[in-house]
Amino acid sequence: MIDKKKILEKSECMTLLCTKASTHWNTIKIIFNIPLVFTSSAMCIINSISTDANEVKVPNIVVNAVSVLIMSLSNSIKASEKLDLFHRLSISFMQLSCEIENYDDDVNNDELKLLNNKYENLVTQCLFEEIPDYVKRQIINTFQNKHKPIQLNGLSGLTNSPSIKLNSELSFKV
Repeated sequence: MIDKKKILEKSECMTLLCTKASTHWNTIKIIFNIPLVFTSSAMCIINSISTDANEVKVPNIVVNAVSVLIMSLSNSIKASEKLDLFHRLSISFMQLSCEIENYDDDVNNDELKLLNNKYENLVTQCLFEEIPDYVKRQIINTFQNKHKPIQLNGLSGLTNSPSIKLNSELSFKV
């Protein structure tokens, strides 16, 4: 059965999850952008120091190679795209939470189905595999006694890591 409180808690959980994921990917993006600023600045300094192009040929090649490597890594990780996705989802889940809160306690079944469909449509856009485990664990701990999306409800193995006991002295994590 669809419950207003359940949808609200799950939506709030997803808001925080997407906000933290957005923060994570913003940090990754910044980590890649800072070296690019330094390599661009180094290129300017190297080119302005010397009047002979042959003297700066090797340093230019090295700095260009480093810049291309950093840009290639940044493009393959796609931190900017993930940042945009999680930021957009965070805003959408926040808007959904506000919409749910604006309903009276006596919400009819059709309205609940509509709210649940909006929630489910947003969840399907979320790339849970791109959210680091430490972020998921923080959200699981924060929403410990509340409803969470199925991806965080404990079945994912994030809350308790099962172990196999071989004997009383030795155990291995699975």
